[in-house]
Amino acid sequence: MSINVENIRNITIVGHASKGKTTLCEALLNKAGATDRIGKIADGNTVCDYDAEEKKRKVSINSALATVDYKGKTINFIDTPGLFDFAMGSAEGIRAADTALIVVSARSGLAVGAEKAFKNTTSKGLSRIFVITKMDDERADFYKSFNEIVAKFGTQVCPVVVPVLSEGQVRSYYNMIEDKAYVYDGNSKKEVTPQPADVPRFEAIKSVFAEAVASTDEELMEKFFEGEELTREDKIKGVKLGMADGSIIPVFALSGATGVACDMLLDFIADACHAPSSEYAIDNNGEPVELTPDPNGPLAAVCFKTVSDPFIGKLNFFKVVSGKITPSTVAYNSNTGKEERMGKIIKMFGAKQIDVSEISEGDIGAVTKLGGFSTGDTMCSANNPVKLDGVTVPTATYKMAINAAKKGEEEKIAAGMAKLCEEDPSLKFTNNLETHQQIIAGLGEQQLDVAVSRLKDKMGVDANLSTPKVAYRETITRKVSAQGRHKKQSGGHGQFGDVFIEFEPYDTDKLIFAERVVGGSVPKNFFPAVEKGLNECMEKGVLAGYPMVGVKATLYDGSYHPVDSSEMSFKMAAALAFKEGITNASPVLLEPIVTLKAVVNDDAMGDIIGDINRRRGRVLGMTPTADGYQEIIAEVPDGEMTTFSTSMRQITQGRGSFETEFARYDRCPEHISQKVISEASAE
Repeated sequence: MSINVENIRNITIVGHASKGKTTLCEALLNKAGATDRIGKIADGNTVCDYDAEEKKRKVSINSALATVDYKGKTINFIDTPGLFDFAMGSAEGIRAADTALIVVSARSGLAVGAEKAFKNTTSKGLSRIFVITKMDDERADFYKSFNEIVAKFGTQVCPVVVPVLSEGQVRSYYNMIEDKAYVYDGNSKKEVTPQPADVPRFEAIKSVFAEAVASTDEELMEKFFEGEELTREDKIKGVKLGMADGSIIPVFALSGATGVACDMLLDFIADACHAPSSEYAIDNNGEPVELTPDPNGPLAAVCFKTVSDPFIGKLNFFKVVSGKITPSTVAYNSNTGKEERMGKIIKMFGAKQIDVSEISEGDIGAVTKLGGFSTGDTMCSANNPVKLDGVTVPTATYKMAINAAKKGEEEKIAAGMAKLCEEDPSLKFTNNLETHQQIIAGLGEQQLDVAVSRLKDKMGVDANLSTPKVAYRETITRKVSAQGRHKKQSGGHGQFGDVFIEFEPYDTDKLIFAERVVGGSVPKNFFPAVEKGLNECMEKGVLAGYPMVGVKATLYDGSYHPVDSSEMSFKMAAALAFKEGITNASPVLLEPIVTLKAVVNDDAMGDIIGDINRRRGRVLGMTPTADGYQEIIAEVPDGEMTTFSTSMRQITQGRGSFETEFARYDRCPEHISQKVISEASAE
């Protein structure tokens, strides 16, 4: 049965780690009548933290969807992780939702994760609601947290449900829309007369709300200035308008752990949060097209999350922007140009799958066994192909080598990692052909630790992580000449090749081969064999066995035997000349240098520059960007960057971000060279 789009609410719950997001989601599901108790993270019985790793670690790792019906509305809650290592989950929730609940703890105040969530949800055009939770904590201070939010995000922050305080205790919760105060006792609540200790502050907060609501609409403004009371409907209308244009960001005080005042937030979501609206997509000609949530419109649905599980198979989560997904829909993927048969259509309640007949416009659901769809892909009609905005994938900056505990299981690691990367596109897996290592990259240590754990649990592969090897290079610093003479005699034909080669430094990645042989001392038909022999030697330098660069080799003399000389003989002679020549040409080790672009908050800039200097980096410049941030551009040896991701997060408290790009190779300092050479010898 189709759901009217006006009755759909897509809500993502975002914010800093351990501030009460999953607990809030539990309370809202309970108040909506979907569960008979509020689950606890400590007990491992919450609806949204159902993954084995989440239960083990007692923290959200994935985004999770739970759909409920409440007051005639279908509400899709997407609970997201707050740890920065699992920012992909937050990005998935933000892509699918229309409104974000940004959770702030009344105990610890505004945290970095809430700031980042505000920034990310604003950039995607979501309506935002601040939820100040943990009001049951004896150290809770609602007004401290509220004032921090106002100081950071401005006057559009508007109180809707606030605690009424007396003698430092919460006596009741006052709802600005209802103009009523309530006292909670277990699952029951009763209306009371608010008796705040600080009456002037209480009245000031009420007038902030009234003014904010009135200023969204001329008719309401007129009423307000004429001193007329705004009705409940007036207030909901004003808040709805203000949330849509960003001029109002409601604030709710509540306790997720006890469920106190959560019913008022749930009512607000049903009554005042807006339904899914139109989105722009790109058609085949690269032109923008507006898609409205119309059941009879052309199909356009974005895959915002993928689950690849050995037990439940592959699940793709879709938000339908236009049209609807039904069993008869042909699943055409505009990103790949391929189509496939529709799988089973389901709604999710945490881990529970509920079969449904369709996912209608504006709604969220999942489809099983679509092999060709990945996160970010658009499902549409082959006759009307469009591409919707995908999911913003955070950049993987933390790299480690992943090693099989048992020899020969490298292929199993590659197959397992392919599935994990499909689930979490912020994870990257590559084979480094130079260092012969399998490399896994992500957002931080915990994400990689979880990946290794899942490899074992889901794929049965034991693996461990280690610091990746650096892809060094070797080169020479002076010009030398060397002879290579290969002579072997044993019954029948012998082997004879003799070359004189000049080696010199040259600005090149590959070997430059030249010849100036006179008088036919080396016949021309052996030149390619000499070049081939030298090229093979370039693959392993004489210092630590790293590939060589920056070498020009000129064949200038030699001798040959009319019977015993062959291509193989001259190839061997070239190798002998190479070994002697390169060893005498003052070889040095080169290290890769990367260009680092780091965006950091002003107050962390000095410490970040100090950290770059400690890594033997060189700062090239700084540029102020928006909102008190600076972009630092520097060059840093790649070998020093392994732990930079962790330092950046610690120094900037998670506010900073960075990316790197290979720049060039530079000469390695002597102490580093000696260490690398001795390690290579030991191996």
